[in-house]
Amino acid sequence: MLIVARMWHRPFTVNNPLLKSVIGILSSSFTTSCSKRVGTHSGTFHCDEALACFMLHITEHFSGADIVRTRDPKLLESLDAVVDVGGAYDPIRHRYDHHQKDFDQFFGHGFKTKLSSAGLVYKHFGLEIIAKVLRLDEAHPHVHQLYPTIYRNFVEAVDAVDNGVNQYDLDESPKYVINTGLSSRIKRLNLDWTDSDQSSDAENEAFHRAMALAGGEFLENVNYYAKSWLPARSIVMECLAARETIDSSGEIIKLNRSCPWKLHIHELEEEMKINPSIKYVLYQDDRSENWRLQAVAISPARFESRKPLPYLWRGLENDKLSEVVGIPDCTFVHMSGFIGGNRSYDGALAMARASLKA
Repeated sequence: MLIVARMWHRPFTVNNPLLKSVIGILSSSFTTSCSKRVGTHSGTFHCDEALACFMLHITEHFSGADIVRTRDPKLLESLDAVVDVGGAYDPIRHRYDHHQKDFDQFFGHGFKTKLSSAGLVYKHFGLEIIAKVLRLDEAHPHVHQLYPTIYRNFVEAVDAVDNGVNQYDLDESPKYVINTGLSSRIKRLNLDWTDSDQSSDAENEAFHRAMALAGGEFLENVNYYAKSWLPARSIVMECLAARETIDSSGEIIKLNRSCPWKLHIHELEEEMKINPSIKYVLYQDDRSENWRLQAVAISPARFESRKPLPYLWRGLENDKLSEVVGIPDCTFVHMSGFIGGNRSYDGALAMARASLKA
C-alpha cells in the first residue's frame, strides 16, 4: 500500500521563531513536487522514524523530499532514502533500518547504545544538520563539540527506548512510571482504536504531528545547547581552575555568573582530572541577590548529593537556622539538604566550609 504523507491542514498559531522553523521545514517536506522521496513504514509509528524523517528534511540532499509511507518492498527499493523499514543498513544507498538480525551499529565516541533509525540518520548527517540549524560552517569547532553532546542529551534516549534498552541495570521495579518522555508522547499521537476515522489520510495527519513534535524538540535542544550550554562550559571550566582560591580544600567553587553548571561539573572534573571532587557550588540568586550554596549530585542523573548540608540544618530558616549553624544571615536550608542560602557571599562560603567539616 502506497501512502504519501501530505500537508497537515489544521491551522497553527505561529508566534514562536522555533515553531516557525519547524513549520517551514515540514511545509516544504510534505508537498508532492520534489523529485526526492523518503520512505518509512506505514501503520503505527514511533519516535525514531518521525525524528529521522524530520532530520533528513533539514539536509541539503533531502530538503523538500516527499514522505512515502509503505511496506511494499518493491516500492521501498525505488525510493531515494528509507528509514526504519526495508531490512537494510547501507548509507551509500541511504538505507537506514535497524531491525535486521545482524545489525550492530553504534554512534561511536564511546557510546554503547545500539542505534535506531534516528541515531543512524544523526550519525551520518548530524554535523550538517547542526551547522544548518545554527547557520555555521560544518567545520566550525562548535558544531563538532555539539555533535556528541546532542546525541548524548537527546538522540540516544530515542535510540534506547526504540531498542528496548533499560536505563538502569536493576532487578527491582521502578518506584514510579514516566510517561511524559518524547517517545511516549509520540506514541500517543497514533490513531486510537476508538477513533472513528481510521483512514490513511488520518494516519498521515497523525504522523505529520509526530514529525512536528519530534522536530520541534530536536531544534529546541540544538538551540539550547548552542546558546546556553556551550557558553556555560567555559565559565564552569574557569571556576574549576580557580577553585583553590575560594577554599584550600579545592572542593568549593564560586560561579562568576549564574549559568547552567550542573551538566558540566562531572564531565569537566574528569577532563581536568580534579581530585577531590567538588562538593559545593556558590552562586548569587539573580532575583533576591542573596547567595546560594548547592551540593553537587553524585551523578548527573541522580538526586542524591555527594555531601548534603548537615541534617540539623535542614528545614530551618533565618534566625533559627543562623543560631543552629553559628553563622549570621543564613536564610534557609532545603529539607533534603541539597541547597541552602545566606544573605552574603562570605556567609554562604562559611556555610559550605562548615558543612565540609560536619
